[in-house]
Amino acid sequence: MLVSACDVFKSFGEKEIFSNVNFNIDDGKKIGLIGENGAGKTTLIKLILGIDGFDGGILDVKKGISIGYLAQNTILESEFTIYEELKQVFKKELKLIEDVKNMTSDLSDPEIMREYSRKQQYLESLDAYNVDVKIKTMLNKMGFEDKSFDTKVSTLSGGEKTRLSLTRLLLSSPDLLILDEPTNHLDFRTLMWLEDYLKEYKGAVLIVSHDRYFLDKIVSQIFELEDKKLKCYKGNYSKYLVLKEEEYQRQLKEYKAQQEEIAKLEEYVAKNIVRASTSKSAKSRQKILDKMEIIEKPKRNEKRAKLSFGFDLHSFNDVLSVKDATIEIGGNTLCEGVCLEVKRGEKIGIIGENGIGKSTFLKMLCEKVPCLKGKIEWGRNVSISYFDQEGKDLNPENTVMEELWKRHRTMNETGIRTILGSVLLTGDDVYKKVGVISGGERAKLTFAILSLEKGNVLILDEPTNHLDLKAKEVLEKALDEYDGTIIMVSHDRYLLDKIPTKIFEIKKSGATLYNGKFSDYIILENQNKEEIKPQEKKTITSENKNSYKGKEGRKEKAKKLSEFKKAEQDIAFYEEKIEEISSLMEQKEVYSDYEKMAEYCLLLEEYKEKLNEASDIWLILSEEFEL
Repeated sequence: MLVSACDVFKSFGEKEIFSNVNFNIDDGKKIGLIGENGAGKTTLIKLILGIDGFDGGILDVKKGISIGYLAQNTILESEFTIYEELKQVFKKELKLIEDVKNMTSDLSDPEIMREYSRKQQYLESLDAYNVDVKIKTMLNKMGFEDKSFDTKVSTLSGGEKTRLSLTRLLLSSPDLLILDEPTNHLDFRTLMWLEDYLKEYKGAVLIVSHDRYFLDKIVSQIFELEDKKLKCYKGNYSKYLVLKEEEYQRQLKEYKAQQEEIAKLEEYVAKNIVRASTSKSAKSRQKILDKMEIIEKPKRNEKRAKLSFGFDLHSFNDVLSVKDATIEIGGNTLCEGVCLEVKRGEKIGIIGENGIGKSTFLKMLCEKVPCLKGKIEWGRNVSISYFDQEGKDLNPENTVMEELWKRHRTMNETGIRTILGSVLLTGDDVYKKVGVISGGERAKLTFAILSLEKGNVLILDEPTNHLDLKAKEVLEKALDEYDGTIIMVSHDRYLLDKIPTKIFEIKKSGATLYNGKFSDYIILENQNKEEIKPQEKKTITSENKNSYKGKEGRKEKAKKLSEFKKAEQDIAFYEEKIEEISSLMEQKEVYSDYEKMAEYCLLLEEYKEKLNEASDIWLILSEEFEL
């Protein structure tokens, strides 16, 4: 057990943050920590880290464990290069390698030789000679493959610095990894790699995240902070939702049953307490009432937004036609030949790597930026409502109420406040200027505006940005119930797995439309990656085996025999090289030289990969010729 809490209480002055908090974090456990903004998630993390103290209870952190923490939007400040910064993680290993290297001149001394051997064994146990491989592999996996490793950290963008902080933390491999919103600034490819990495991570992981898909993929337990209490649920985020609803229904049933019993007892007491013949019985029931432990009525979060989108007029069946459009920014072409046909009622999720022009494409559809090449045509009776993730359609000088009221001047103040109240913009918040409210409040204001516009086509650019988990669930329900057409860009894979009927992926090489939700798209992508080579091999065996007839057939057979012989030669060559390098790595002048050792490790991995490829080709062709 790495961390345990028993009846922990924390307050700031007279404000209680949470009380009677109990939990365990065991070695290897993957836990999601959720709760509304202000529920105390960051405070709890600071208690575990020892940054803040607590006011009561017991919080035990196992002595000697290492804890790594990535705060939300961590910005790494450093004058090192990217590579130098990550080498700092392995200072102990690199120092030890240097010490061992310096010992090689005195190995004639038996005592030094014993110490040398001991340190060599320790270095091997640390896998120290693969530091270079580890760093470069991690940088590539974390999306730095296009960056020079000699790039100064200080020249990176804020998002890149946060990503590099996470990379450094992963390389350090602490016993307990605490990550606060780690999915910020990560594209789909990096996210999916990180999910696989964390699932297999040997240490414990505590994750604070609004990314429900991410939580579903990794965690096996949910800690929820709500109403100053912490509850633990077994399972991932989706399982937590089921368990929480079951818990609510069970408590509600128990509450109603007790209330009925109380009502019957009170009625009996009221009718019979003054009668001599039944007074004793009534007093007995009153004692039951007095001793009864009252079950509180279970509460749902009362402050829950209510949101719905509707429209008055249906569009025609053909909603949108995009033909050979080019997405470009500032004269820089991002994607060419974009084609898309959208029918009434379809819900399209647009995905693609950062910077590929997804938001620009939406702005082209809304005529906020011109389509310079190609054609975009909307169908008849189409009315568009557009959600801009940056809120640029809002006037920062208006108050929240003015922003909505100026768009719907015929509504009275009560109506305006009712609409704003439905998205939890209430009280003095409605008199704040749009320019000073939070990103989440701007999003809610925009949703209120969209709900009144009655558009039969919703164009949404990252609609869940800045929303907490409960607000995301409210939006998801509203979009699911919407009967119109939706075209949305989103990085929220949970939303993409619930709402879209089709996924539209934009790449530099073009755009592709996939039927189904996001998980269907992932399955197809994985099949494509895994089955390209097997399909090619199957084509060779099924179509060409024993079919080398005629002149063309004999030519094809000769070609395959040549490939088979080359595969044999390659196998022999790479096996010889692997044996040669392995022998070299056992020599003192190599294993005592860190740079040489790292170089040979890389070369060994390369030859092993090529040997596997040659072996695959040999195996397929040997089956084809029945050798």
